[in-house]
Amino acid sequence: MRFWCGVTDNSWYKFLSSCDCREVNFWQPGSRVPPIANMPAGTLFLFKLRAPYHHIVGGGHFVSYTRLPLVSAWEVFGEQNGAPSLSEFLKLITSLRNEPTDFNTEIGCTVLTGVFYLPKERWIEAGDRFAKNIMVGKTYDAEAADGASILSELRTAASDHVLDVASKEEERFGRPFLQRARLGQGSFRTLVIDAYKRRCAITGEHTLPVLEAAHILPYAEQGPHQVSNGLLLRSDFHKLFDTGLVTVEPDLKVRVSGRIRDRYFNGKAYYRLHGQTLASLPEDPIDMPNPAFLRWHNENRFVE
Repeated sequence: MRFWCGVTDNSWYKFLSSCDCREVNFWQPGSRVPPIANMPAGTLFLFKLRAPYHHIVGGGHFVSYTRLPLVSAWEVFGEQNGAPSLSEFLKLITSLRNEPTDFNTEIGCTVLTGVFYLPKERWIEAGDRFAKNIMVGKTYDAEAADGASILSELRTAASDHVLDVASKEEERFGRPFLQRARLGQGSFRTLVIDAYKRRCAITGEHTLPVLEAAHILPYAEQGPHQVSNGLLLRSDFHKLFDTGLVTVEPDLKVRVSGRIRDRYFNGKAYYRLHGQTLASLPEDPIDMPNPAFLRWHNENRFVE
């Protein structure tokens, strides 16, 4: 088993640990893709603070890596970005970049779930297992000396956390991890965005700031945070879908309610899509809209 230890911004860690956030965006201000991006979902990701500290202080499990405009990252994760507001988030990113930065600047987003924070008295001294000149992070082999010793200390430090850091069952990684993990809203949204290739499922629109991940069976109705329970929709279609004025049939055709015309005396832009097959769909069959969820929406939310 391999795991990753990433150099972690101290203020980011302090803010998130104070909130006890269990799902976070471990962002990168530049364009460099971190090695964790090529590791399977479920890989253990540990936090190693910057100077003056040289300690491993917590971690989580890798969900996915993507790139988002700064404003979209805020809309998806909010305070889980490690800042109290969008303006503070922009200031934090700007302070770490050597080029002009604004709300549309793209940043790297490493999504983590099952995040835990070690009490300060249990922080793990990295020592010579993590060279102080490493700027991004380091990959460890759990069976090599350094990796094994870190995991051994982590088991002790995190003894009262639900943390299976020692598992060597490869089947828990990759797609099976995503199917079983308790994903949050941020994970759900980023997975849906990438599964639909950043295009609205109904219109094909690909202007990312106006696209939103919609649950088919609402989370409040016990709908899971899984891509098969999601559609990437333009914001106006998201509202229409949630209020039952638009639905998608199990055969993946769009259906538009007559009430848009009756109530608002308009809707030509929507009715022209009635009966059309979805414009964008996931490539992986397991991510396709679940027919059972679509039927639920047809029968319980859609209004003729």
